[in-house]
Amino acid sequence: MKLKALEARVKSEKGFSKEEAKSALIRLLQDAHAGERAAAYAYYGHAKSLFVSDQKEKKEIFEIYEDEIHHRAGLYEMLKGLGAKPRFLREKLMQFIGAIIGFSCLFGGWFIPMYGAGKLESNNIEEYEVAARLALLSGNNHLIKDLLDFAEKEWDHELYFRNKSETHFLYRFFPKWTFPDKKENIRKNYEEFVS
Repeated sequence: MKLKALEARVKSEKGFSKEEAKSALIRLLQDAHAGERAAAYAYYGHAKSLFVSDQKEKKEIFEIYEDEIHHRAGLYEMLKGLGAKPRFLREKLMQFIGAIIGFSCLFGGWFIPMYGAGKLESNNIEEYEVAARLALLSGNNHLIKDLLDFAEKEWDHELYFRNKSETHFLYRFFPKWTFPDKKENIRKNYEEFVS
């Protein structure tokens, strides 16, 4: 199920048994786990790029790379706790995609990796917000705090890459993704969902 459709279904809370919510949560965590691998590969290549010459910027991108590795480890533990594991084919596909993107970042300029990363991180915020709601609906409340923490960290990443992209003259010619709501609304929206 696509993220937007899943999000709409979760918000309505209609037709979700605990088992269905758990199954959807596992699938979403598996996708996120594989996606974090692709992101990590891409950010590693981006940080190593010849086009990222500012040492402070390199350090910042490496920090985001490390956040993605941390999220991946956390997601693996969540899956294990739910009696699941990563999907092999999805992992390999995302590894391949991440490696291609990471390699192309080495030679592909500065703007496109910054822009692409911002767009990607915007989707990741929603992914973790939906996962937190699925954790609640499936009775896995112990996962909620970490999932909301991950959403907030992805919010920081989106803002970083968007701010970087906006400094480039090409930004005005590219389509804009939907910018996320305020960071504090991640938890506020969750609390509203609970009530």
